[in-house]
Order: sequence, then C-alpha cells, then structure tokens
Amino acid sequence: MISHTTLLQQLRWRYATKKFDSTKTIPAADWQALEEALVLTPSSYGLQPWRFIVITDPATKEKLVPVSWGQRQVADASHLVVFTIKKNMSAADVDRHLERIAAVRGGTAQSLASFRKMMLSDVIEGPRSKIVNEWATRQVYIALGNFMTSAAMLGIDTCPLEGIEPEKYDAILGLPARGLATMVGCVAGYRAADDKYAALPKVRFPHEAVIERI
Repeated sequence: MISHTTLLQQLRWRYATKKFDSTKTIPAADWQALEEALVLTPSSYGLQPWRFIVITDPATKEKLVPVSWGQRQVADASHLVVFTIKKNMSAADVDRHLERIAAVRGGTAQSLASFRKMMLSDVIEGPRSKIVNEWATRQVYIALGNFMTSAAMLGIDTCPLEGIEPEKYDAILGLPARGLATMVGCVAGYRAADDKYAALPKVRFPHEAVIERI
C-alpha cells in the first residue's frame, strides 16, 4: 500500500501535459502495468463495454494530429490510448461476460441465469437500453480516470483529449466495421522540460466548496 502522503503528492504533481518530450518512451514494464490497470478498471455489472486502442506507430499518430485539433501531444507523447465503446450491446455481450465469469470462478454460465436476467432487463431490454451507448460512455470515463491516476502513481504524464473528431478517428482506425466508436483519447509519456504549464499552481475550488459531509 502507498501512503496518503505519496498519493496526494502524485495527484498534485499530475497535470494535463501540454508538451511532451518526443525523445522519451515509456519503459515496457511500466506500460504493461498501465495496460493491466485498464483491464482492472471496474464497470457496471462487470460488463466492460469497451476496447482500448493503444497506438505507438509514429505514422498513425501523425495521421491523427489533424483530427485532434492539431494538438501535437498526439504525435509527441510515447503512447496514445483511444477509449472506445462497444456500440449497441446485446444479449450476446452479456452471455460472453457470463462465460468469462464461469471460466474464471468455476461453475457454468447457466448457473448465473438470475444474474443474466437482471442484466438483460436493465441494460439490454429495459429503459437503459435506449441509452446503452451513453451508458457505455460513462463506463469508459471510469477507465480514463483510472488510467490517469495509475500513470501519475508511476510518474508518467498524461493528457486527456476530448478535443478530437471521433468519427474521423473511427474512420482512420477502421472502427465502424468492428462495432466500436471513439469516445475520448489520452496520451501518455513524459513532460518536456520547457512545458510552462508544469510549473503553474493547480487551480481547484476550496475543500469546503466541493466536499459535503452528512
């Protein structure tokens, strides 16, 4: 376990890095840990309605810069993660999840019939089914937050990217044919020595303005 001092120190150190050092690459062991952090992200019912596209190919990153509002972080950072959702989830996705539960924990998917019914009546057939892609997007943002915090704990810089053109990302990466859709991006790497934003004080409302205890 880390100390509360270390936790807060790293969260204060973290910022949305505007300029990355393009000569620095995240070590393989650190990146493997970050990928595992993505895999371990919690989601509603454990359904994991996502796919994380990790891009390190320089040519692909350069191709994405123009559809990222010209933000150079996309090309200069060590890694780019595109957070996508699985569009229009179906009963097949629920069954895939149940089969995985059975494989990991033992038993059979059939023994989870009541859990299956619950998920179907909510996400697939119930009122939430009308906004299932919005629901999936909310899950993806849990993964984004988890990824950024995990990176900060390892001393790795990140910058979330909503300033992108999702449909053009989809086209460049060939996602529509796979039933996937881009929601948000996040770059990871190491801040450039001359990124002026690194030294700016973090601006947050006072504790009492955002925390209430009942």
